[in-house]
Amino acid sequence: MTDAAEVTGPEAIARVKELVEDIDFTMLTTQDAAGNLVSRPMSTRQMDENGDIWFFTLDDSKKVEEAEADHDVNLAYLDAKGYRFVSVAGRARTVDDRAKMEELYTASLDIWFEDGLETPGITLLRVSPTECEFWEPRHGKLATAAGMLKALVTKDTPDDTMVHGSVSC
Repeated sequence: MTDAAEVTGPEAIARVKELVEDIDFTMLTTQDAAGNLVSRPMSTRQMDENGDIWFFTLDDSKKVEEAEADHDVNLAYLDAKGYRFVSVAGRARTVDDRAKMEELYTASLDIWFEDGLETPGITLLRVSPTECEFWEPRHGKLATAAGMLKALVTKDTPDDTMVHGSVSC
């Protein structure tokens, strides 16, 4: 990939989509009534052609209450083994769209939604990104790990190991 300054625009958006859909689990951060930041794991269903990121949840959950009170949220994706990271600042809204639910629902969600799409209160949470950033190894995870190990031994800063991209959505 190119230097961080060059990873912007359509290239960055495409890469964010690939990373978000590949990493899957994220920590969704909302703000509670006391002003505390609260995070919880969520499984990404899709980042659509408009850039919206979709999740299933229950409409009476704390995260929905918090997202409705303050739509500003953050999604933090982490692939520790692959040294890949994504941060998405966005605006969250619940969406009751049966067709979209049928498109995105898979049997793996039955763990959380006992009656599938017939689970009372099941709804979609849509996060519309406003700012996205990502970090990933420039030369693969083994080269990155070797560079970090070398820096640890030599007490130097790791050289040119990560690519950083950012985009305003």
